[in-house]
Amino acid sequence: PTALAEHGAFNISLINDLPLFIDPFLLFNSDNPNYQQLHADVIAYLRFLRDQSARGALPDGLLKAWFMFPEVKQTWLGFSQEGNCGSGLGPDFAHALNENLHTLLANFGEEQLTRGSHLEKLCLINEGVGRDNISDFTTHLIRDFLARYTEEFAHKYLALEQYRRFAVAKARFNYETRTWETRHYDLPFWKGDYILLTPEDMLTKDETWISRRDLLHRYEKIANSVDDVQLRAQLNEYLRGELTPDAKGKDREAVVAGAIRRFPQVIEYYIREREDHGDEAVAASEEQVAIVRHVFIDQVRSLALNLRSTTSFYEIPGDTLDEARTRLAYLRDVIENKGGHKIFYVDGEPLHREADLHVLYRLTWFATPSDVSQEVNDGRGPADFKVSRGAFDKTLIEFKLASNTKLRRNLERQTEVYSKASDTRKVLKAILYFTEEELLKVDRILRDLKLSGDPDIVLIDARADNKPSGSNA
Repeated sequence: PTALAEHGAFNISLINDLPLFIDPFLLFNSDNPNYQQLHADVIAYLRFLRDQSARGALPDGLLKAWFMFPEVKQTWLGFSQEGNCGSGLGPDFAHALNENLHTLLANFGEEQLTRGSHLEKLCLINEGVGRDNISDFTTHLIRDFLARYTEEFAHKYLALEQYRRFAVAKARFNYETRTWETRHYDLPFWKGDYILLTPEDMLTKDETWISRRDLLHRYEKIANSVDDVQLRAQLNEYLRGELTPDAKGKDREAVVAGAIRRFPQVIEYYIREREDHGDEAVAASEEQVAIVRHVFIDQVRSLALNLRSTTSFYEIPGDTLDEARTRLAYLRDVIENKGGHKIFYVDGEPLHREADLHVLYRLTWFATPSDVSQEVNDGRGPADFKVSRGAFDKTLIEFKLASNTKLRRNLERQTEVYSKASDTRKVLKAILYFTEEELLKVDRILRDLKLSGDPDIVLIDARADNKPSGSNA
């Protein structure tokens, strides 16, 4: 960890992807000339794609070669909740990029209003393109830099047996041959595959600085700041005609999305405003990376040490049901009585996303003889976890927040469906609650469904206001 910090790299987990993403704006806004060049390289490749798209319909082979990329899983960052295998940039992204580059993004690389060009413009126009797509695309285009950055770390900090020579496909694009080249690097490895490190100062967690969600949220304010009098009048007239005073949520977003399609020029004003506040992007990135490090690394390590020193969490015999039930019992005890609840809090506030909860739970399951998979879909919908040892020993685990609005439906129907699809009757349900109100809600649901006292439903008290002060966490 000390060496990684000295190198400026984020300390990844080799158990599971962590929810961080490369934000291309942090490259654009950086004082580091190497980062600025990386952003210029990304824009140069997009200009190349724009020029090819303008020629007309591209053959499927070229569309696949130039627009579609598998996820660079070796960074161990992203949305995956099991291991490090994400979906990458498939046909949907390729077609969206190809279509928009020669239509709505025809002036890409030649903008007049903003200080530069931005890949994120694509996510502002197309609602199906999110931060993970933008991050995957950027990661692919700077893979050569990441490999050299990691190679430098390996040569400086690692012993010879800790790294070896790897051929990295699609490491750099050759504009003369119009093909991606394979390059060779000395890289650390895990289970036969190489590892890529990423500098912390190009990472973010929740949204890229330029994002569709932010634009939708602040669109009316941006529209009112447009200095083109005619465009501003047209925008306000459109919004007055389409946006009812009581419009909220998805109804409001639908109207704003229509305005973006009708007046895409406003995107330039939004991007310029984001550029003008670029220093805030750096501060936001540092805070978000610190949160991920605190929750998914520091607190998980503390919880694991607590589990190891006070329980037999990592030494459990029996079948998968015994193992899962015993691990849940140990985890519950540590959370409720030994300070383990702290893992679920950031600045005194509890986590509210089940995706984060699932990653945390998965990280505690290392050193198990069982295969632990997440979001398994056996034909009738995904379950949170499946713990298995061969074809005849499977246990499903649903790990939920009490605040989940679909909790009643989940308890009533879903896991029964999962168990049939997975050919197992062994199903455990763990429910985490943070307040007295949430506990009362869960108790009421269980009574209504006649599930009170069910041994396969485990309630875990993660409240912070009722824990002993003498915690040994």
